[in-house]
Amino acid sequence: MTRFFAAAAAATLALVPAAGIAQGAPNGYYAATPVAAPAKTSLVTRSTLWKCGAGTCTAAKANARDGIVCELVAREVGKLSAFRANGTDFDAAALEKCNAKAH
Repeated sequence: MTRFFAAAAAATLALVPAAGIAQGAPNGYYAATPVAAPAKTSLVTRSTLWKCGAGTCTAAKANARDGIVCELVAREVGKLSAFRANGTDFDAAALEKCNAKAH
């Protein structure tokens, strides 16, 4: 019986790091700052889940170019005042192109 509990505890501990990795960085790979606060606290663009709060929406890395991801989130939340991918902010020209797709 003690072996069973030891094995169960070891299995549980083995899963803890995997859960942390699956959630990604606390701020996400992408950070979009809408001009107006989004109506929803979460949304999905294609297969990317966005979580919104405190004026910013964040998401994990997607299977699309960063510019496309920016356009997709702008369609959902409206014009963006800033967009960051992998820690790098979009410059004014890239943000303008992104915002051309905003609703």
